[in-house]
Amino acid sequence: MRSFLPASRIIGDPGRKQPIPAQLRPKSARLQKLETGGHTLQTDFPMFYRKHFYHILFAALLTAFAVAPIHGQDVEDVVRTETSLVQLNVGVVDKQGRPITSLTQKDFVIYEDGVKQSIQHFEPVDAPFSLVLMLDMSGSTVNFRQQLKLASQRFLDALAPEDRVAVIQFNKEVKSLTGFTTDRLKTAYAIEISSGAGETHFYEALKYALKELDREGKRRKAIVVLTDGLDTHLRNSDRATLSKAQTDEEALAMIDPHSSVDLSSVLASADRQGVTIFPLALPSGDPKRLPIQTPNIVGIYAAARARLQSLADRTGGRLNEINKLQYMAQLYREVAANLRTLYTVAYQPQGDRPRGKWHEIKVEVTYSDLTARTKPGYFAR
Repeated sequence: MRSFLPASRIIGDPGRKQPIPAQLRPKSARLQKLETGGHTLQTDFPMFYRKHFYHILFAALLTAFAVAPIHGQDVEDVVRTETSLVQLNVGVVDKQGRPITSLTQKDFVIYEDGVKQSIQHFEPVDAPFSLVLMLDMSGSTVNFRQQLKLASQRFLDALAPEDRVAVIQFNKEVKSLTGFTTDRLKTAYAIEISSGAGETHFYEALKYALKELDREGKRRKAIVVLTDGLDTHLRNSDRATLSKAQTDEEALAMIDPHSSVDLSSVLASADRQGVTIFPLALPSGDPKRLPIQTPNIVGIYAAARARLQSLADRTGGRLNEINKLQYMAQLYREVAANLRTLYTVAYQPQGDRPRGKWHEIKVEVTYSDLTARTKPGYFAR
């Protein structure tokens, strides 16, 4: 294959013998002092090429310093644009509670803080989702793993073919069993090989799932998680807070479950991406079913369940409580069916967005006999 090199520009007397470029000289000539212990890499570097080298180096440095701030500014602009777009997954039902799935963009009206918003993006109920299926593989689920796996695999059967599913298991460690795929056999195998025991790093797993969803771009997004909600780190923190509680009432009053930094971080990320979270709460985490009810234990379990409820309410999802393990597969199917009734609408809020301010969202449908349900609002980022 021929190699094309740029023509050299001749400076000075054409008849004068030009120096040989350094890169064409033998290695022994170019690296003489290096090989003999000197401090200079090249022993014969003509002044012209030396100046030319410095000019190139100077230009390169100028370019690097000039480009770096522009690149940083572009990234910041992109992030600002993405975070200011509010995306909602919206369910609509009639007076009998039956889902309505035939609406169009013009049938929706969105208000933020009482001000009508202009819808920038709309997707119907049959648009595909990117979905993370999270499996609690901590010690609290060891006794019913086979039921858990079978129910999760039946959940896959109820999804639409274009839905992309990733599987993440968590206990003391958070592990991705498969990335996003429409290959149901691959996903079912990932569920089958899930295993483990030990601690429950639930909120760490949620943060990981949200990072994975962030790579899915502008697709509709959801998380379905089976857990008792008893995160080990928060449980230890709650136990320390409740050490002096004497009654159940005192224990419940001592903890504000919604003040958790981990919970707030998860909700902020879910808000930014428009992710809806569907917790399936295991009976082992139900504070009403505790075999031993001390104020400390009641407070810990009640706080964990309240946080699960907040994850669902704040993201427009629904907390599904598994009262009996034999109903687990049914609840999974109900969640899959619920996903197929959600519209997605997005709008660009106007005006200044003071960080940390709560903004209330209200969605109405033009038909008075229909009711829309979505997340209640968000904190500005």
